[in-house]
Amino acid sequence: MTPRKESQDGSEAVPTGFSGLGLDERVVQALTTLGYEEPTPVQREAIPPLLAGRDVLGQAATGTGKTAAFALPLLHILTPDADPRERTRAFILVPTRELAMQVAEAVHKYGRAMGIIAMPIYGGASMETQIRALKRGVDVVVATPGRALDHIRRKTLRLEGVRTVILDEADEMLDMGFAEDLEAILDAMPAERQTALFSATLPPRIAEIANKHLKDPVRVRIDREVTAVGSAPRVRQVAYIVNRAHKMATLGRILDVENPTSAIVFCRTRIEVDQVTETLNARGFRAEALHGGLSQDQRDRVMKKFRANTADLLVATDVAARGLDVEHVSHVVNYDLPTAAEAYIHRIGRTGRAGREGVAITLAEPREHRQLRNIEYLTKQKIEIAAVPTVADLRARRLEMTRASLRETILGGELDQFRVLVDSLAQEFDIMDVAAAAIKQADAKDNVSDAEEIPAVTVRPDRPASRHDRERAPTAKAGSRRHDAAKAGAAKAAGREKITPEWDVARLYIGAGRTAKIRPADLVGAIVNEAGVDPRAIGAIQITERFSLVEVPDEIADSIIETLRAATIKGKRVPVRRDREQGGAG
Repeated sequence: MTPRKESQDGSEAVPTGFSGLGLDERVVQALTTLGYEEPTPVQREAIPPLLAGRDVLGQAATGTGKTAAFALPLLHILTPDADPRERTRAFILVPTRELAMQVAEAVHKYGRAMGIIAMPIYGGASMETQIRALKRGVDVVVATPGRALDHIRRKTLRLEGVRTVILDEADEMLDMGFAEDLEAILDAMPAERQTALFSATLPPRIAEIANKHLKDPVRVRIDREVTAVGSAPRVRQVAYIVNRAHKMATLGRILDVENPTSAIVFCRTRIEVDQVTETLNARGFRAEALHGGLSQDQRDRVMKKFRANTADLLVATDVAARGLDVEHVSHVVNYDLPTAAEAYIHRIGRTGRAGREGVAITLAEPREHRQLRNIEYLTKQKIEIAAVPTVADLRARRLEMTRASLRETILGGELDQFRVLVDSLAQEFDIMDVAAAAIKQADAKDNVSDAEEIPAVTVRPDRPASRHDRERAPTAKAGSRRHDAAKAGAAKAAGREKITPEWDVARLYIGAGRTAKIRPADLVGAIVNEAGVDPRAIGAIQITERFSLVEVPDEIADSIIETLRAATIKGKRVPVRRDREQGGAG
């Protein structure tokens, strides 16, 4: 029965929950089965105008429930009697393949009872398989810009039947260099359609797109919900300054000392995720990898293990972990310091949920010390710099765990069968020596004495942050500033003061250029999706006839090269290496 809310005068009751929004009963039933009871603010504000056929311009951050805000009315509007083989009726554009899979899965989950077919389309997957699926017919296409444009130009994606177009995380697509693709895709859509654009921010470029492609849109703005006093996430933030060569050993030591009940370890690239996962498992941890290279079935199996606590550690890239909602995470570990403050906030928000205490741990290299301070400045939250636990610390922690285990065993009782042995030894030795010997024998199994000390790193004291230091901090605008810094000569010519980048810049040579129809968006998309790099960390891009040059942080350049060599750009394997002539375009 539909829940109803009593009016103050008792004259009429108003439906509440999702039913009160006017959604199709089959959709409401699907939500009830999935355990959703009340719509979030963005769903409450966006669903009614979308159901009424209005265009919507929504400003809402990740984690506010905006996927359901556009997916639910989309399902309501789709007529179940139409033949999906004739045309695609709804089109959703997203920045990454990971999000494409996530949104398509949500549409399928909400619309299962209606028989709605949703299909993710993204680069890196077989074009032939996608073409065959499109020929069979799908109701909803969820696509990344590059692959969507490829299908449109091949005429393998029929658009004449599209009645609803959704742009999700539009600002992220612009940051990744897809502005021209967005315009081309929207221009190819039928003029008579409903359009909704969702973005965490509304910079001028987004406003231009909205003004051009949306008709008298209803504006919806949902800020992040302010948590009530006393229920705010309690996260202890701590960083360890270590040399890169000792990061893995430090991670193992910290996990031993912290002994998390459940933790997510964030890495920059999928290769690093696999390496860290393998090493942790070899050291006796129960770790599972999660990155964009896994199939949806593999992802589901990993998340099932993590949610069921049969895996203690989830090692993941930022892109793969987007949208995860697991309440029992006690620790988050940044194996690599993220290049953007938003990514840091997004990561540490995975712990300290539902009133629980959480711990956020960061492993930073010595030259990243200033970057930590920039994140502190932007987040206005203190990050404690701690010394890497010593072997003595580890031994003390293990003894404390042994003490707790023994106490639990004593309280559990059922010790009678062991008392005869203790009584026998007590006739010959002091009872304290007997107990100490038992503990020593148990402690010896951990081989703590074999552990090596991890060298301490001396960090120079911070100087007071200047205005330029703060401007160089990794914010949403930092990408353009780093771009300017990398092109210091041009900046100087334009009369701007030279700004030193926060990290050393490496330039990559990619053996494909204009003759291969390479665009900046292709390069950014490959580096972001394949190597898991934050788009704001990518600097200047130069494309010539036969090759391209891309500036990236030096410390992750080799990982990016290794990943891109194993991937394809525009469907082809291309040579990738460090540029041999850092001084010129070659």
